[in-house]
Amino acid sequence: MSSAGGPPEAAVEQLELVRETARRTTKAVRKKEREPAPVAAERPVARVAVDVPFPHLDRPFDYLVPAELDADAAPGARVRVRFAGQLVDGFVLAREDRSEHTGSLARLPKVVSPEPVLAPEIADLARAVANRYAGTVADVLRLAVPPRHARVEAEPPPEPPRPTGGVDPRSWEVYPDGPTFLAALADGRPARAVWAALPGAPWAPAVAAAVAATLAGGRGALVVVPDARDLQRLGAALDAALGPGGHVELTADLGPAERYRRWLAVRRGAARAVIGTRAAMFAPVADLGLVVVWDDGDDLHAEPRAPYPHVREVLCLRAHLAGAAALIGGYAVTAEGAALVESGWARALAAPRETVRARGPRVAPAGTDTDLERDPAARAARLPSVAWQTARAALASGPVLLQVPRRGYLPILACVRCRDVARCRACSGPLGLAAGERTATCRLCAQAAGDWACPACGATAFRSVVVGVARTAEEIGRAFPNVPVRHSSADGTVLAVVDDTPALILATPGAEPEAAHGYAAALLLDGDALLARADLRAAEETVRRWANAAALVRPGGSVVLMADPAAPAVQALVRWDPFGFAERELTDRQELGFPPAVRLAVLTGPAAAIEELLEAARLPAAASRLGPVPTGRDGSDETARAVVRVPRAQGSDLAAALRAGAGVRSARKAAGSVRIQIDPAALG
Repeated sequence: MSSAGGPPEAAVEQLELVRETARRTTKAVRKKEREPAPVAAERPVARVAVDVPFPHLDRPFDYLVPAELDADAAPGARVRVRFAGQLVDGFVLAREDRSEHTGSLARLPKVVSPEPVLAPEIADLARAVANRYAGTVADVLRLAVPPRHARVEAEPPPEPPRPTGGVDPRSWEVYPDGPTFLAALADGRPARAVWAALPGAPWAPAVAAAVAATLAGGRGALVVVPDARDLQRLGAALDAALGPGGHVELTADLGPAERYRRWLAVRRGAARAVIGTRAAMFAPVADLGLVVVWDDGDDLHAEPRAPYPHVREVLCLRAHLAGAAALIGGYAVTAEGAALVESGWARALAAPRETVRARGPRVAPAGTDTDLERDPAARAARLPSVAWQTARAALASGPVLLQVPRRGYLPILACVRCRDVARCRACSGPLGLAAGERTATCRLCAQAAGDWACPACGATAFRSVVVGVARTAEEIGRAFPNVPVRHSSADGTVLAVVDDTPALILATPGAEPEAAHGYAAALLLDGDALLARADLRAAEETVRRWANAAALVRPGGSVVLMADPAAPAVQALVRWDPFGFAERELTDRQELGFPPAVRLAVLTGPAAAIEELLEAARLPAAASRLGPVPTGRDGSDETARAVVRVPRAQGSDLAAALRAGAGVRSARKAAGSVRIQIDPAALG
């Protein structure tokens, strides 16, 4: 019998039973929560390219795919994965049955979008580009795949365009191998050519015909041009060849949503002909049959973001990996183009000499400052008498183009006495003079230099080193009264086209407008200033600029070139021999040991960091190095540069060694960042 006031024994037992049941239930729930969710029944391992910037982590990582994410975690999908304690972005590269990792695998926590945005061929290309430029796949994929827009992904896919035109072979009939090249494209064969376009003939219809032939053969085409004006010309030619809507344009300035909309249409196979600027070089064109790069020497084709790839090299890699045809064209030919021909990877495609003489302009050099000293009447306009007379005669039948090497008014000044370049006392930047201003200002920090005095000789007056397009317009206007003068430059208005009204059109290189029926004549000013630039590619770049301007002249028109007639670059333009000049440039590079004859890496950063990277990298035995040497004006090692070069055949070994060295520094978390550039466009 229980004591007075206590609970009955049955009640106590019942209470204990309830408590035990609750404990067991809680334990079972917690145990169930700790049990992992089931993984996908088939191919449960996702191989993921994780977006991390560290070179020592530049490899895929494996994750287990939960069953509920099985359908969405397809190859190419965007995912979020846990990496080093954080959630980071990534792409599923593949699904596998098992992992080579011997430890336990983390689970894939989230699929951002099931849209397979990363095509397998673009993933392979990203790896190849990273290897070529000693970079990381993550850096390449940031260039290759635009950011996601969920609203755009939810839109219904557009109807695939139906090209209505056909192949017009007339643009290629002037080249002996032109019809054969078009036939190869239509048959799906990997024909590869370096093309010296005929002057006086528009290049865009020829490219459009090549694209149309490729599409007729059932494969896709990708064309990359330097800028928006070239894109507009090519777009109009493709509309004429394929019909409206027969191609898609991709540029970086479309805006994020529109760019992703068009890029997604390409990825989904709704467009087979894609054209664009540098941002389009990784466009996921299905069944790629042709890649084209126009004017491959233009510096706009060099990507300024890591790993600093060049459009020409990326498209050549794409052609190799995809078994596609390639067309590398321009009015001028680069040394890299000549190297592709010399190696047998591509064939030269050019018009016969008699066709060039019949269709091209007549080019004549007009001498240098010595001629101006003997010709006082033309000195004010910086035009020798032959140039002045040519322009005067040509104005009777149409517009005349004047190419001025620099924009602005007086962009660079020098001491009137000792001729040293005038520099700002605050930051050592070059001084220049804007139109309508009396006081020189620094081109870097914009500080006025009203009380400037030359530190070398004490003189307080300036002279012009280079005369800009605005100042030239004033001078030419005085020399040709009553003639309209218009100018086109990047710091003002860039004209797209001019009519046939007689006028003087002053333009900086790359900003020359097309004339409706071609210019009657062209005057190429200050050629010696272009050739005298401190750049290994100065002559090649000068010929490219001259050729692009001279090609705008109508057949039989005149081109007067103000430069030393004995210069090889001048003679190349006079003869209109782009391949001959490119072959000469290639020979010179082979003798000097510069690209494309060799593979060259430029390392920029703190001197100690560069030394550490080079010590960690196992450079090929044939590698030679220079530096690191300080590049700052104060001689400090805060910014230094080293150059490493190897024979071209060992280029892959050099890139692999530098990647390994960067990986060692990354794993050590070493101080100081080192920028690695392989075969940079500007060598100094």
